Amino acid sequence: MAYDKFTVLRSTAVPLPIENIDTDQIIPARFLKATERVGFGDNLFRDWRYNPDNSPKQDFVLNNPTYSGKILVGGKNFGSGSSREHAAWAVYDYGFRCVVSSFFADIFKGNCLNIGVLPVQVSPEFADKIFSAIHADPNTELEISLPEQTITLLATGEKESFDINSYKKNNMLNGFDDIDYLLSLKSDIETFAEAKEF
Repeated sequence: MAYDKFTVLRSTAVPLPIENIDTDQIIPARFLKATERVGFGDNLFRDWRYNPDNSPKQDFVLNNPTYSGKILVGGKNFGSGSSREHAAWAVYDYGFRCVVSSFFADIFKGNCLNIGVLPVQVSPEFADKIFSAIHADPNTELEISLPEQTITLLATGEKESFDINSYKKNNMLNGFDDIDYLLSLKSDIETFAEAKEF
């Protein structure tokens, strides 16, 4: 498996209600030298998290111990800008398994699905409800059900459905990347090949 299977995630969430967060803000270009998916979480939102002297910026949400969890709730148009897959790597390496937004940039959304981060797109109204609930109570929990394709505010029971490509859904349920998926078909491919031999 390329990553842990994703079925149902129940967690508190980190609110980041900023619109048009681009991939350079998620992971600045100067940190793109590595080719493996490790260590990027240290530099997630680097320029927003740290001052030039590397001291933490106390007013940034990731430096606020009040908020924690495996779900990041971002503003509209999350992941815009360049196509760097390192942005998704940084989100995953930091510990987030799900990003919620009212709109995602397509390439960032695809990159997340390839590595085990579930992008859940909700209506602007539901996103506002989530932000309000978290700000009222940082211990507010969300439940993300991939099998049911639903996101639920557990405190109120309010729920909304989300879309996901069926192939990507199957891969996430199994913890597969594209190569894992092909390997899972190895015996079927071999059987087919043997049947076609003359």
